[in-house]
Amino acid sequence: MSTAADVKALADALERAAADRTAIPRLTDTVAFDVPTAYEVQREGIARRRAAGERLAGVKMGFTSRAKMVQMGVDDVIWGLLTDGMLVESVVDTAALIHPRVEPEIAFLVGAEILDPAEAATSVTGVAVGFEVLDSRYTGFRFTLPDVIADNASAAAFGFGTWHPPRGLANLGIVMEIDGRVVQTGSSAAILGDPYRSLRAAARLALAAGVPLKPGAVVLAGAATAAVPLPKDAHVRVTCAGLGSVEVTTK
Repeated sequence: MSTAADVKALADALERAAADRTAIPRLTDTVAFDVPTAYEVQREGIARRRAAGERLAGVKMGFTSRAKMVQMGVDDVIWGLLTDGMLVESVVDTAALIHPRVEPEIAFLVGAEILDPAEAATSVTGVAVGFEVLDSRYTGFRFTLPDVIADNASAAAFGFGTWHPPRGLANLGIVMEIDGRVVQTGSSAAILGDPYRSLRAAARLALAAGVPLKPGAVVLAGAATAAVPLPKDAHVRVTCAGLGSVEVTTK
C-alpha cells in the first residue's frame, strides 16, 4: 500500500529529473509500487504544476496500439493529464527536454461534459490532426508500466491544427515529415481501430478517476505511428486526410 511519503518521494524524483533535464533509472528499480500508486504519483506531479499556475487542458491516451499492449503485457490503455503549460503554439524548446520524441495524433475537442462514455462521440464539437512530444524521464526511454504511468505517460508537449466538425475517423492516412522528409506514415486505424474507441476509453478512465471531461478539454487519442526523435532546429509537419495539417518548429 502506498503512503503519502512514498508518493511524494517518487514525484520528487521525477520532478528533479525534469528540472535538471537528466534521465534517471526507472523508479521501480529501487522502489516496488503498483499501478494505483503510479496514478497517485502522476496526480501529485500534475497538482504541483497546477499549484504553479497551470490549468488542466485535457487528457492523453497511451498504449492505444494493440502491439504496444502486448509488448507491455497489458490489456487496457493508460492515460495522462495535459495542462495548458504543455500546449505548443509554434515552437518547441528541445533544450528544456531530456530526449524528446514526436508522434502524430488525432485530437478531440469536448463541447459538453461527458457523463457517459457511450455518449462520448456526441459530446465532442471538433476533431483535428495533432502531435504529441514525448519526453520520458527514464534512461534510454525504458520503463515498466508503473514507471510510465507515474511519469504522466511521458507527456511533455502537444499541439493541434484547425478544428473540424466531427466526422468518421476510422481509416485516415497520416504522414509526418521533419524538414520536408517523410519520417512516418500510418493510419488513424492504428488507434484502437478507430480513434473514437480511444475517446470512449478516455471518458471511462476520467470518470472513474473523478476527473470528468468538461467543455474545452482536449483528448489526444493516441499515436498513429511510432514516435521519432525530435531534433533541434527542425520543422515538423503532420498531415491527415480530411483534417489538414499542423506544423511546429524546434529550437
